[in-house]
Amino acid sequence: MTDLSPPHPATGYLQGSWHILPLRVYYEDTDAAGIVYHAAYLHYAERGRTEAMRLCGLNHGRLAKEQGLHFAVHRCEIDYHRPARLDDALEVRTQIATMGGASFTVHQTIHRQDKILANLTIRLVCIDGQGHAVRLPLPLREALRVMYAEPLLGN
Repeated sequence: MTDLSPPHPATGYLQGSWHILPLRVYYEDTDAAGIVYHAAYLHYAERGRTEAMRLCGLNHGRLAKEQGLHFAVHRCEIDYHRPARLDDALEVRTQIATMGGASFTVHQTIHRQDKILANLTIRLVCIDGQGHAVRLPLPLREALRVMYAEPLLGN
């Protein structure tokens, strides 16, 4: 019998300070020509960040319920280099670039094999239930440190 289990858990894996999330392009992500919509890259990036944080022990639902903490995107920059297409196997690579008092910046790249399709830089702010910026708690800061920047892979 063939083992059909995935090579990595659905949360992806760490490679140095980078979190790697493998994913596949589905029909719903594409236009009639089979090319990925520009907005789909934001979905891929969000999945990558969410799974990276989950792998670090930071569950969004638990943070909201137990500590009243949420994350809001303050700034997002995307540079598109090449199109992704239907059925492509992609990787979302996520790394913490900077950390401030109430915010952190994430650098993400979306790859198909060794080619970079898009670069994203996203600044997130930690907020309370009323939408006010709050300092990143020390345990959260320490959990994210495992993904703190080192030289970029695959550029």
